[in-house]
Amino acid sequence: MIIPVRCFSCGSPIGQFWDEYSKRIADGEDAGKVLDELGVERYCCRAAMLGHADMLPEISKFKKS
Repeated sequence: MIIPVRCFSCGSPIGQFWDEYSKRIADGEDAGKVLDELGVERYCCRAAMLGHADMLPEISKFKKS
């Protein structure tokens, strides 16, 4: 899936946090702490960020016929 631009439940924009979030998670920081520092407070927005699996690199390997 592509990066979530808005929260699926409340519609709050969360896409601007994705680059910083993914970089800090890859560096080994705690996901909850990163979301707190980025200001993502609603549980629905946090669930959208935590539950997202970035499949774009795998999908982009395949060509359209």
